[in-house]
Amino acid sequence: MNRYKQRLTLTAATVLLPFAVACGGEKGDSGAVGRQEVTGIDWRVDGITAGGSDRHAPAAARLRIDEDGRAAGNLGCNHFSARATVRGDRITFGDLRTTRMACDRERMDFERTLARILTTGTLRAETGASKLTLTDGDGDRVHLSRGPARESRGAPERPGAPESPGASGTP
Repeated sequence: MNRYKQRLTLTAATVLLPFAVACGGEKGDSGAVGRQEVTGIDWRVDGITAGGSDRHAPAAARLRIDEDGRAAGNLGCNHFSARATVRGDRITFGDLRTTRMACDRERMDFERTLARILTTGTLRAETGASKLTLTDGDGDRVHLSRGPARESRGAPERPGAPESPGASGTP
C-alpha cells in the first residue's frame, strides 16, 4: 500500500507541477528585461552615474546590440564594437574594439568611464517607458533611451567626424 501512495503522489506532482509553474510564471512589473526588449534597438546614451556623480553623455553616444550578439555604437568620441551576451536581464560585453580619435578632455573622460562600466563584468538591465538602465556590480549605471544619437549643434553627426573643427586634435 505504501508503494501505491508513493506512485500516486509522484504522478500528481508530475501532472500538477507544470500548472503551478505556468501560474507563477507571470512576469511582474519588476523592470527586468528579456532579450527581445534590449536587442535590435538603437539606444541613445543619455548619461552615466559613476561613483555617485551624474554625467551627461556627449551627443554622439549610442549603443545597439543585435540578436546575434554583435554590439556597436559610440562611446562619446570613438566608435566601438564588441560581442555581447544577453541572458534574461543580464548583459555581458566582451573586449571593446574602438577607433582612436582624440576629442576634448571631457568627452574622453566620459568615454573612459562608459567603457569601464560596460566591460567590468555582468550588467543588470532594467527597462521602462522607452528607457534602459544598465547597472554594474559597483552600482554605476548607464542611462539610455530608445532612438538614435542626438543631433549635435544643429546638424546630424557624420560617423567618424569630430563635433567641431580641431576637436580630433588635428587643425
